[in-house]
Amino acid sequence: MTHRTLAGWLAYLEQLHPNAIDMGLDRCREVADRLGLARPAPRVVTVTGTNGKGSTCAFLASLLAAQGLRVGVYASPHLLAYNERVRIDGRDASDAALCQAFEAVEQARGAITLTYFEMGTLAAFWLFQRASLDAVVLEVGLGGRLDAVNLVDPDLALVTSIGLDHAEWLGDTRESVAYEKAGIFRAGKPALCGDLEPPEPLLQQAEALGAPFYLRGRDYDLAMGDQGWHWRGVDRDGRGLELHGLPKLDLPMENAALALQAYALMGLPWQPKSMAMALLSTRVAGRLDRRHLRWRGKPLTLLLDVGHNPHAAEYLAQRLRARPAKGMRRAVFGLLADKDLAGVVRPLLEGIAYWAVAPLPTPRTRSAEALQAHLQASGVSAQVYADVAAALQAQCEQARAGDEILVFGSFYCVAEALQWLAGQAEEEAGHGHAG
Repeated sequence: MTHRTLAGWLAYLEQLHPNAIDMGLDRCREVADRLGLARPAPRVVTVTGTNGKGSTCAFLASLLAAQGLRVGVYASPHLLAYNERVRIDGRDASDAALCQAFEAVEQARGAITLTYFEMGTLAAFWLFQRASLDAVVLEVGLGGRLDAVNLVDPDLALVTSIGLDHAEWLGDTRESVAYEKAGIFRAGKPALCGDLEPPEPLLQQAEALGAPFYLRGRDYDLAMGDQGWHWRGVDRDGRGLELHGLPKLDLPMENAALALQAYALMGLPWQPKSMAMALLSTRVAGRLDRRHLRWRGKPLTLLLDVGHNPHAAEYLAQRLRARPAKGMRRAVFGLLADKDLAGVVRPLLEGIAYWAVAPLPTPRTRSAEALQAHLQASGVSAQVYADVAAALQAQCEQARAGDEILVFGSFYCVAEALQWLAGQAEEEAGHGHAG
């Protein structure tokens, strides 16, 4: 029996396996069998996709919780604390619970090597199984077919979108990405897709497995209105369902629509008012996350978004166009070296007046000088800062009242900004007045 703190466990897990990623389920399955992990709950929904997984999971969890169900959510990566990855009944798992779960997995694995993510996934399943939950919503970490989450057979398999990311693992075509993501489908169990142009491998896999396939634009859809938005879909018997005048959301409504279709297939009560409230109350830190700040007496808006690939950047640009800022838009931007810099920046060039770029706190970062050079070659000026906090502070100092500061490009970038914001709040509380 070890007596590590959570920080101690996480440091241990990081050096446990020579590779951060080791695709394949055999090792994980063996340890799961030793732990007696079968199904973490009676209802299991697995969610994959290039973008939109986190908000889709959050929407679905909110809809289920609104019916009084006890829900677990497993998601990754985290922004500020590892505990965010395992949520039970809307609360992050405690340090003590996670340590207990890691200890159980460590004892069971023996000589079997597990990666950081695999250890975390098995620990989450262990906690869920002991919590006597009604449902769990599982977010795939990478791909689908060989991801540790795919150990569990889902009742519903959701694919949010198909774009290019993690090419070294998933291939560099939408078809190769789709093949990996279709690996979460199960024979005879509903599969859902939120992408309006689903690549052929998704359709082929659903057909081969006899999995009923629910497709946005065909089986369910959403439409925007002046006062709100509208949804149509089908229940599990194929009967049409509709919701009208849903409140507009900060998070992507396409993902809310996908979550609604998943909910519609679960045979649960259909209560439009409580469902609308559940969607409206859903928050995901760092995803179209709007914060208001008074800086030296100036009212400023911060918009935090973890988008880090072209698909996410295009969506972010659309949302910015739909909601013009009162003042100027400024950006704080950092990116990992393996991401598509040109593809991420291109959709956002026109809407942003001032760019502040910074390295991220990881060896995988792209240098701020490389970001600056690319932006200048694209016709916009960018200022280099030592880190995200310095870039954000500079933008706040230079901004005028009503300006909006967009912080984006990476989970690391948003996490640094959240830490900086928390520091500002503490400072303000310490002074007893707005700073």
